Amino acid sequence: MKLSEFRAALREEFGSSYGDTLTHDLVLTELDGMTGDEALAAGRNPREVWLALCRATDVPPSRWYGPRQVRKS
Repeated sequence: MKLSEFRAALREEFGSSYGDTLTHDLVLTELDGMTGDEALAAGRNPREVWLALCRATDVPPSRWYGPRQVRKS
């Protein structure tokens, strides 16, 4: 997942404002206590950050693959 795909998935799932708030404020224990923005700035893979964010906010697994993405078996 590219950073641009991460941002698109974030907007589609949460909306622009709330998505920005989540990545800025929500501390993700799965990512060593960093926020999404901090994790991305530290070089973490956007897919890893996206999945941690999905799990932390109870996004249904069917939507973990981003906008218009199909889960590959």
